[in-house]
Amino acid sequence: MAERTTYHEENDIRNILKLREILRDLPPFAKDYFRARSSSAATRTRISYAQDIRVFFQFLIQMNPVYRNHTMQDFRVEDLDRVTARDIDEYMEYLKVYNTDERKSQGRKALTNGEKGLKRKMSALRSFYAWYFRQELIRTNPTVLIEMPKVHEKTIVRLDSDEVALLLDHIENCGASLTGQAKKYHDRTVERDLALVTLLLGTGIRVSECVGLDVEDLDFKNNCIHIVRKGGNEANVYFGSEVEQALKRYLAVREGITPVAGHEHALFYSTQRKRMNVRSVENLVEKYASGVTTSKRITPHKLRSTYGTALYQETGDIYLVADVLGHKDVNTTRRHYAALDESRRRQAASAVHLRED
Repeated sequence: MAERTTYHEENDIRNILKLREILRDLPPFAKDYFRARSSSAATRTRISYAQDIRVFFQFLIQMNPVYRNHTMQDFRVEDLDRVTARDIDEYMEYLKVYNTDERKSQGRKALTNGEKGLKRKMSALRSFYAWYFRQELIRTNPTVLIEMPKVHEKTIVRLDSDEVALLLDHIENCGASLTGQAKKYHDRTVERDLALVTLLLGTGIRVSECVGLDVEDLDFKNNCIHIVRKGGNEANVYFGSEVEQALKRYLAVREGITPVAGHEHALFYSTQRKRMNVRSVENLVEKYASGVTTSKRITPHKLRSTYGTALYQETGDIYLVADVLGHKDVNTTRRHYAALDESRRRQAASAVHLRED
């Protein structure tokens, strides 16, 4: 029997092919950098970096008189030495609002970058320059002379405990107010949707980890799922009885579905009998959440934050939260949940009485 190709392996193959397409647009020497990164960075990360580096060379062609008549293929590694810190500074300003000839011809809006987008693109360029500098292929690295953009932390948006219960109740019962095709659709998908949202809320896994699950990844003997983390690491994530019951109810429905060829192993099926994708799960979560709260825009990632918050409040163990959420650096977790520590410290102010009443 042929060995089963997993969702993540198939996705990796698609990403490698996509990366090759982008590299055809870049200067020939850029391939050396991406080849060197193949063992240390996931394909999705390399795709993001390749897209960002392409924007940098587009900037040089559009905005720098020296390269006005250049094409991407005309650039040589020596050109990196001709770029100054001032050019990099101008590039950062350019990134806030920019356009391409292709987008202009299609009548599409200019692209913009906020704090996170700016920092990611500058990180990509800094990594690009650093590699050629370490290889002694260039003499200068102007990117280190520029201060990296600051990213201000935002308040974590999450569901309160009562909103979690309301969301699950809403998924289960909202079909009663529907009619016609809408009701038929809900009746067909309610067990799947309830299992999926319960799994996200009960484990804190990422949406990409969720859609990548195969039915073989379920282990009811130990009540856990086997997932492939961001970056390719594998892990077992454990779940409680509520998740177990929701999954078993859905699996009973799933048995009656004949999947499209090539999708036989997927845990969660779309109505087209194919593996659900990230976007369809995002739409599903936002649809149901809008029926519970209009003041918060709830996404699958917000369900992950909801789980992380609940786990930290229950245990107070930041290392456990980091491990369960799959954060490589506990400081990432600490930054996200620092506000909870602050609220606990506030409680300490009234916990100790200096005089008896």
